Amino acid sequence: MDTSRRRFLNGLLGIFSIGGLGSVLYPVFRFLTPVPRKEQAVSTVVAAKVKDLTPNSGTLFKFGTKPGILVMTPNGEYKAFNAICTHLGCTVQYRKEDVQIWCACHNGRYDLNGNVVSGPPPKALEEYACTIQGEDIIVARRS
Repeated sequence: MDTSRRRFLNGLLGIFSIGGLGSVLYPVFRFLTPVPRKEQAVSTVVAAKVKDLTPNSGTLFKFGTKPGILVMTPNGEYKAFNAICTHLGCTVQYRKEDVQIWCACHNGRYDLNGNVVSGPPPKALEEYACTIQGEDIIVARRS
């Protein structure tokens, strides 16, 4: 009789121990596992106001969940690109002294058409279409 009672209590203790361990480990596992994020299906955004840019300047903007870069060239033309460097995914910026788009991570450089000029980037930046509607500069994916 003692053996079966002891076996029952040991089994019960084992079940409670596994349950307690699981109640501690499950939240830790959920915390360490990244939550999958759906990218917003964005095709157009208002990137800036016309008055915000001067010739030979640039600004970053949000294109869904990713950054974009809008540049007003020295001759007044608007150009927009995906602002993620094609090398390692760093955010690029506009350097007006060089009239180029520059990635600080490994000194990658792009011209104002998004093509690689120098550095390690393997391919050009994705270019977006720019239009002006009133005071807004609208940027859209090219189809």
